[in-house]
Formats: sequence, structure tokens, C-alpha cells
Amino acid sequence: PSRHGTLALVVILLLRCCCFSFVQSQPSPSSLYTILVSQPRQTIWGLGFEIQSDSIGSGNNGLPNETTSVPHDLVDEEKMRLYKDMLTGFRYVRLAMGLYLRGNDPSQKLIIERYAGQMEGLANMTKYAGLEGADVEYWSPAPYWKSNKQYINGHLASYNESFLNDFGDALIQDIKYLGSHGIPVKMWGLQNEPPVGQQAGSCVYSCCGYTTAQYTQTFSIVAPRIKASFPSVHVHVDSWGGQQSQPLLARNATMLQYIDGWTYHRIGADSTMQIEQQKEFLDGAAGKVVYNNEYEYLDGKTSPYRCINTAQSIMNWFVFEQSPTWFWLHALKPTYNSESEGYGLGLWRPWDDNNTDHYPQIQKGYWDYIGSNWNALAGFLRYMPWDVVRVEVTEPTASGTGAIRTEQRILAYLRPNDKKLVIVITNRNETANYDFVIKIPQLVSSSTTFSGHLFQSNVTDKALGDIHLVANDQETNNNGHHHDDDDDNDDDDDGGGPKDDDAADTFKRTIQ
Repeated sequence: PSRHGTLALVVILLLRCCCFSFVQSQPSPSSLYTILVSQPRQTIWGLGFEIQSDSIGSGNNGLPNETTSVPHDLVDEEKMRLYKDMLTGFRYVRLAMGLYLRGNDPSQKLIIERYAGQMEGLANMTKYAGLEGADVEYWSPAPYWKSNKQYINGHLASYNESFLNDFGDALIQDIKYLGSHGIPVKMWGLQNEPPVGQQAGSCVYSCCGYTTAQYTQTFSIVAPRIKASFPSVHVHVDSWGGQQSQPLLARNATMLQYIDGWTYHRIGADSTMQIEQQKEFLDGAAGKVVYNNEYEYLDGKTSPYRCINTAQSIMNWFVFEQSPTWFWLHALKPTYNSESEGYGLGLWRPWDDNNTDHYPQIQKGYWDYIGSNWNALAGFLRYMPWDVVRVEVTEPTASGTGAIRTEQRILAYLRPNDKKLVIVITNRNETANYDFVIKIPQLVSSSTTFSGHLFQSNVTDKALGDIHLVANDQETNNNGHHHDDDDDNDDDDDGGGPKDDDAADTFKRTIQ
């Protein structure tokens, strides 16, 4: 078996009390999870988020003239705290073209900054947060290209080849503009949620409606131009229903060469969806990656239950759809918008918000976390570096049904540089504790130390202390200290480490 280092991290994401134990023996299969380090699965690139870099009305209603936005509104020390404390660990920032970046050149063909310092702020955020770059997606193209010559509602003015060639050239210029202002473009999407806006007057903020045929026709001309100019940019389709909502492209062998991934919006969905609809998400993917690139709660609410549901959504996309990434919606939302608590990892107070009856702890130009949203992601951002490799975990089935468990999950992966093992655990059940029994057949040495970390809706990275796991016939007592009861170790044929059937009841701990 392959060998890996002796230190691992345990990131515990729990709703209620639970108990976990590490074993080498074969316990009852009803609670046994076996981590198979020798069976690697997909590489997980990292996580993404969106940034509100321009204003939007409360309840997503309208595009105000005010420049209410981040990082623009924050005082200098709060900008840096945002970059370092919240955004470090993310890989991608999703830029909403035509919505949160909606200035225009004189011809209204190109999208540029709308107010002085907007691009500088986004570039500083990218630099100081250590982001790789942007996922550029259009909520609406610039007004020149629209049937109604404005950002809200409408569709493209034409679909003839000449018009679409010119349109593609303009979108290439948008990417170059971002790059020249310190924002490398790593991902690109033609249109956010293309079915939205097909009905006249259906949008209250930036959108551009496409039928399936219109999207296919436009993509078929624009995407090859994007790929020719930027071969390494990841092109995804279609920030709504992936290959399900764009079947004409999914069945077109010529166009598939320009598609790198299928993107879905399963916004605020129960994490069980990734189990029950796994076949639906993967069928017809043609070997392309599948992932969710927007997640929030549309009713503007948050809760302890949703905290764990969000964490488990991330895990389930990784486990059941083998996704390489996952995107939350907003980093920060303004204190006076009705949707903010369901959309943001935190809140900031704009300079025109004088109502201190709500969120009195947040001063103007400052921000604070929404714990039940932030703590769902915080463990991944702190303990899941870019490009980890997920490893297989065999799970117990639900008692008496043989079905996949929906409330408990384990995600395990290896860090890229040191090959250390990280284990993520969730228990979403609000009424019952659960005993996780974890078996890791391929340990390296006679002793392995895990460092435990707890995240809940109101708990951020509570240290659980070191967990000393012995590889062979040794025991660990309840306070974490271990003693060697038996020096008779059975090595594998390749010269070291335990066999899968080595017996040791090594550790058990209850999380309060």
C-alpha cells in the first residue's frame, strides 16, 4: 500500500454532539467508515465566492446610482481584514459582469469600471487575499449588444454571424481589460442563468434572456474566439442547469472541445439532492467536470441547520458528483438589504446606513461575520489548500434500508505538498447523536497524531486537541495519552505499516 505522513488534521463540522473513534479492528458495520488512502479520486481545485463590487437594491430590486460596494466602502484596516481573515483560502472570485461591474466605454460595447478606484480595489483584493483569479460571467452584456439597450431585461439584438463575431471580439476586450487591471481571468461563462429574462419585464436587475437555440448559436461563434485568444481559460456552461439545460451543445462533438465544465445553480438545495439526483447531474457530461457555482438561501435567512446543510452540500458535490470546485455567493452584503443574511458570509455597514437598531455592533465602513454561513466554509478555507486529492471513503448504509446516509458524511483528502490526510465529518441530524467509527488501514508508523478542529454555526475552529492514533496493537485512553501494550507488530510485505486486519481499539472521543 502507498505510504503517507504521520500528521493529519481532522476538521469536524457538526450540528449536535457526536462521538468518533479510530480503529484498526473491524467493528460493527453500522457505523464504520473506511478511509482508503490508496484509492485517489478527483483533484479539488479550491472554492470560489462572488463580490458585490457595485450597488444593488434591497431584495435585488434595481441598480441604484450609489456606489454601495466592497471593498470600496470599507476603511483601510477593514479591507485588509477582509482579505486576510475571510478571503484567504479561496481560489476564485466570481465577477458579475453587467451587474457588479457595469461601467461602459463611450460606445457602450465594453464593460469597464463605473466609479474611480473600482478596479484598483478588486485588484488589491485579488493580490492580498492570494486569489488565483476571476470567474468572469455575464449577467448582461454591455447595452450596445442588447435589444433594449440597457442592462435590465432584454436579449441580444441580433444572432446573425457578423453581429456575433463583433460581440465575441468585445467580450475578448473585456477579458483583456480585467487582466490589464490586475485581475487574471481563469474561468469564463457566456451568461448567468440564461433562461432568466426570457419573458419580457421579468427581471428587476441585470439579465439577458436566451432560449436554448439562441444560447447554442451564440456560444458556437463566441466560445471558439474566447478559446483562441485565451486557451487556458476554463469555459463553463451554463450557470443554471449545465448539460441538462443545454442539450444541443452537450450533443455537439465540435462544440464540446470548447467546453471545460458544466455549471449548475442548485441554490439553497438540500444536500441530499446530490445523492438522489447523482445520475441526472452526471449523465451526458461527456467527460467534462460538473460543479455548482452559486449557492445561497434565496429567502434571506440563515440558521444552525443551514450551516451544516451548506457544509454537507460542499462535501456531497465533491463525493457524489466528483466536482473540482464549489462556489458560495457573496463574501459581504450590506446591512440594509433584505436578502443579505441568506447571501453573505458577512455583513458590512454602508456609509448611508444610519439605522443602528440592526447590527449595532457594526460601524460604518466595518464588517462582521454571519456565523451560520461563514462557519460552513471556514474549515475548508483553513484546512483545504488548493489542489487536494480526494480519497475514497466506504460508508455504512442507513440502518434497515441499505440506502446511502443523508445526515452523516465523511470527506477525506490528501494535501498536495506534504500528502497529509485531512478528514471532514458532518452530522446534520438535529435530534440524534451519531457514532462515527473510522478505520484507516494504511497508516505509516507506530503512531499518528490528528489535530481536531470543530466548526458549528456559532463556533469557529475550536481546538479539540491532539488525537494520538496508534497503528498496531496499542491503545489510547480517553484523555488522549497512549501506552504500548504489545510490541508485536505485523508488517506488510513491503517492509512497514499495518495490514488491513491489524487489531487495535485505538481512540474514542465525544464532541460536546
